[in-house]
Amino acid sequence: MKLNDSSPSLESDESLLTKYLSTDDLAVLGELYARHSEMVYYVCLRYFKEEEKSKDAVMQLFEQLIVKVKKQDIQDFPKWLYVVAKNFCLMELRARKNKIEVSTSEFVEFPHNLHPQENYAEKEERLSQLESCMEKLPEKQRISIDLFFINQKCYKEVVEITGFSMNDVKSYIQNGKRNLKNCMEKADE
Repeated sequence: MKLNDSSPSLESDESLLTKYLSTDDLAVLGELYARHSEMVYYVCLRYFKEEEKSKDAVMQLFEQLIVKVKKQDIQDFPKWLYVVAKNFCLMELRARKNKIEVSTSEFVEFPHNLHPQENYAEKEERLSQLESCMEKLPEKQRISIDLFFINQKCYKEVVEITGFSMNDVKSYIQNGKRNLKNCMEKADE
């Protein structure tokens, strides 16, 4: 999915980013984003598993970039954009999960938790800690953990997607889990 199919410029990503930051010319940012919009689309598709939702996300992310690129020191635009897209998708999925669905059984039984906001705040804090710890993992562990647990891929699928060996995938997942556990325990101290 491309935003703009006009003839691409020979300028580097860094040059286009610098030009946008100095001129605020949305056409320049659009050209830079168009180069990577297909990657953004596939990141979104991997999380949402819906083509239309993913296409909408590509457009929403472009709108967010207008402000975000000015607030951060971006060293590698494609990597930075990948993280922004992934975080956007995770936040959207979290927002969907947090929508309250009321069933009739909730009206029949008295809720066990009298302070659901506190429980929600604790869960939200733990999720933020987990995301922070995920970012600290070595790349191969982070990718393997993400595919295995978040995207619910089996070992074989992780091997096919990443090109890592089966033994490496198992090792990355095991070591990644241990590193996440250690990181989360340090966050609790």
